Amino acid sequence: MNYRKKTLEEVPEEITPIWSCTNDSCNGWMRDNFAFDYTPACPLCSSEMEKSSKMLPLLVNNNADMKSLKKGVQIDQ
Repeated sequence: MNYRKKTLEEVPEEITPIWSCTNDSCNGWMRDNFAFDYTPACPLCSSEMEKSSKMLPLLVNNNADMKSLKKGVQIDQ
């Protein structure tokens, strides 16, 4: 009885620009289109990051320009 197993469809992948942490002991990285800064700092260790690319599953970011958004949320008192 193998009727519960569904065939998994392949997730499309593409070469994606990313930011990688320069610290050798840190594995931090982020997609460029999800970064808030033009040259972000590593969110894990606060080291500098360098631009590179990686083969990743396709993700769509509806906010085309995250870098132009204001940082933080204003709280009214």
